[in-house]
Amino acid sequence: MQYLNYEIKDYIANALNDLHFKDFSEVQRNVFDNLNKGRNLLVKSKTGSGKTHAFLIPIFNALDLSKKEVQAVIVSPTKELADQTYKVAQHIASFCDKEIKIKSYSGGQDRLKDLEDLEANQPQIVIGTPGRIKDLAVDKNALKIYTSKFYIIDEVDMVMSEGFTDDVDAITKIVPDARKMFFSATLNEILIPFVKKYLNGPIFIDLNNDHDLKIEHIWIPLKYRTKDEMLDHLLDIINPYLCIIFANKKGDVIRLYDHLKNDLGKEVAMIQGDLTQRERKHILKEAQDLKYQFIVASDLASRGIDIDGVSHVINYDLPNDYEFYLHRSGRTGRMNYSGTVYSFYKDLDNDYLDFLNKNGIEPIYKDIKGGQIVDFKGRNTRKKRVRPLTAEEKMALAHVSKPAKVTPGYKRKIKRQVAEITGKLYKTKNYKENYQRIRERKEAKKNRGR
Repeated sequence: MQYLNYEIKDYIANALNDLHFKDFSEVQRNVFDNLNKGRNLLVKSKTGSGKTHAFLIPIFNALDLSKKEVQAVIVSPTKELADQTYKVAQHIASFCDKEIKIKSYSGGQDRLKDLEDLEANQPQIVIGTPGRIKDLAVDKNALKIYTSKFYIIDEVDMVMSEGFTDDVDAITKIVPDARKMFFSATLNEILIPFVKKYLNGPIFIDLNNDHDLKIEHIWIPLKYRTKDEMLDHLLDIINPYLCIIFANKKGDVIRLYDHLKNDLGKEVAMIQGDLTQRERKHILKEAQDLKYQFIVASDLASRGIDIDGVSHVINYDLPNDYEFYLHRSGRTGRMNYSGTVYSFYKDLDNDYLDFLNKNGIEPIYKDIKGGQIVDFKGRNTRKKRVRPLTAEEKMALAHVSKPAKVTPGYKRKIKRQVAEITGKLYKTKNYKENYQRIRERKEAKKNRGR
């Protein structure tokens, strides 16, 4: 059927209606428009711009329900992102009157049970992390992915930078005939050899979605205040729907969590590296159910975790890796919602600012005074204002004696002389006559000293 000007199956349209789709996002339209060109796709699009449906809709639209074999493989960098994708896929499949077998494979699952299930039958859609898919498909040859029509790598930049290069390389070699779509929030040098090797002249879709994400980036100087003091001041002002506070160190994440919970009485959760997969999954579910107003997190949570309704992000620490600023910011302003990112800083790093500018981000400098967020010009943009001289001051300056030798404080002395002359001039309407008299007295004083 025709749905928003695209031909898609009825059950997919029903699933999208259930989500109240009013229009496809920019990345979705670009992917759909290029599907018929028969080439692989490399898509650069910001996190939260609708990439998941951009690849799931074509997969379901091309799915042959009569074939009980693997028809699509989706590789995700983290278990959390794989779980999110699986959930979206299950939602679409639930509107089909026939069973669609979708399986998710990642760490923390019963590997032996997965191997037993694969002996009996194969899933039609595979979603999982690189290590587990490689284990089942390459090492054990139990998961028969070579029949795939589609091969998707979501957040390919993170997949490669996290050390999954060998796993992904092994997987990609056994799906040579699949239509490949690689999605990334950024494109860096580590991707180039991989892309050239496997995509073979892809259609490159480069989307700048900052205007779509509607994110406001506010930078606040610390000056003589600590981050803890500034955070407390900020939390007294804002009332977020859901806010993620990012810190670089695990110790700070734990300390801030304790402070918000016990000292400030906030509804807060914590996500950091020591949590088990089950604990993280439980926290994310509770966050989705609005049990918390705040989540304190390390960069583990900055990629691949979709939580609807994140209205604010606070960078307690600016991330050392510039790219992670984008990933953190991508937690808010998703789809049709707006968001605000607050960042505390001491010294403005020109390289950091250049990187943000290249990605379409222009920070707004603010300060906190009197319990309010007020305008502030950042150190790099602040200029000393110099009042222009008046006509009388210019006239006086022309007749002030300049020292033969420059000594410390000579500029202040000249200013005092100008002020003295102009002050006497302003006291009378006949300042020109007075000025002449002052000049004559100065000349007479000079002559007496000779």
